[in-house]
Amino acid sequence: MASSVSMLSSSSSCSPLGDSLRARAGLNQQKTAAALGVKISEGNGGLPKVSLTSSRGSEAEIYLFGGCITSWKLANGKDLLFVRPDAVFNGNKPISGGIPHCFPQFGPGPIQQHGFGRNMNWSLADSENSEGDPTVTLELKDDNYSRSMWDFSFHASYRVMLNSKSLSTVLTITNTDKQPFSFSTALHTYFCASVTGASVKGLKGCTTLNKDPDPSNPLEGKEEREVINFPGFVDCVYLNAPNELLLDNGLGDVITIKNKNWTDAVLWNPHLQMEACYKDFVCVENAKIGKVQLDPEQSWVAEQHISAS
Repeated sequence: MASSVSMLSSSSSCSPLGDSLRARAGLNQQKTAAALGVKISEGNGGLPKVSLTSSRGSEAEIYLFGGCITSWKLANGKDLLFVRPDAVFNGNKPISGGIPHCFPQFGPGPIQQHGFGRNMNWSLADSENSEGDPTVTLELKDDNYSRSMWDFSFHASYRVMLNSKSLSTVLTITNTDKQPFSFSTALHTYFCASVTGASVKGLKGCTTLNKDPDPSNPLEGKEEREVINFPGFVDCVYLNAPNELLLDNGLGDVITIKNKNWTDAVLWNPHLQMEACYKDFVCVENAKIGKVQLDPEQSWVAEQHISAS
């Protein structure tokens, strides 16, 4: 049987959690949340962090800044997500690693790179537990900062579910404006990997947009390989990708990446552009490259399910 508790949001500013958040959320609510496998604390840089713990031993961490999942550990303590050593936790720059949001724009375009969803404060709206597995729901709404770049009213809901060997998310974007809008989006997932041994299966036959050597003028092609490796710089979009991919991270784990309604995929490794860490991760991203058009009160929903074996 599932039990739940509603949670109050963090401050819309980037100030440390401290006593102010405890006052807003209420000590009793925090105790209840902890019993559900959810803990709110001060993370790196004083940013509010939500920790999830399954009764089966798996763990996850989510920063409210950017709504960014920065850690997903199996019961054996092994973290399958990667945060870059140059990541900054200052409440201004997006967190480089984990599972950042690209919204309402993927890549370059009229507004800042990858949009603003990854450098705004999300709110913790709800928490529940089902048979020992915790779930939290984060939300993001437009404000003066977002409207200075993208002048629309919206509501984003991000549901994160932790299980013993899996981490699932449901992203819902709702148009709360009085006029239609369009957007693109992605989950820019960084996986721990040995880049020389990592490989991805499931993309053969997809139309590709290869950004190497010229990111501003990607070359269209077709993926002919059953197994895709990372021999050097990789930055490639796969259009109309299947709803299941297999990542061998080269570290002894095979990660299944399933999705619903994320129509595209992206593979990325910066190679020598990030000489200090490129050998330790690969990005396998679920994405919606083509524009999603939403009329007022319409919603778009996409799910991601990653599991390890």
